[in-house]
Amino acid sequence: MISGMAEQIRPMTVTDLKQVLDAHPRFWGDRDLRAYHIAPLVHEFPHTCLVAEDPGTGDGVRGYVLGFVTPDRVGYVHLIATRDDTRGTGLGRRLWEAFSKTAAEQGADRLRAITSVTNTGSQAFHASLGFELSVDEDYNGPGDARIVFTRALM
Repeated sequence: MISGMAEQIRPMTVTDLKQVLDAHPRFWGDRDLRAYHIAPLVHEFPHTCLVAEDPGTGDGVRGYVLGFVTPDRVGYVHLIATRDDTRGTGLGRRLWEAFSKTAAEQGADRLRAITSVTNTGSQAFHASLGFELSVDEDYNGPGDARIVFTRALM
């Protein structure tokens, strides 16, 4: 468990995932990404699926990461989100740091994530964390481009 300012970052449970899905708009606004919240990731990668919460307040999940380490040593973040009332607090950065530490402990030597080409907020955030951004025109199938973020894990 990793402590931040007011929150603790710990492994996610399926109960946490349900809470995130119940509060989906608070994390994703109008974008419906519920189908990307895959429970087997929580079951099979318990050390790299993380939640941030403040147990003293009981206000639930403030942010989370769904990720895993690939066989070729990539720490891949499938989803990372912070709740609307926690944005601008550094929580997203702390979640990436916690994921990076865990991924390194599992042998990862680089990090990767993706976003849509229109998600300029995510692009700016990841650039501020030192990620290199590239466009893969066919990442999600022919003509379905994504921005790919990569960074060496130090």
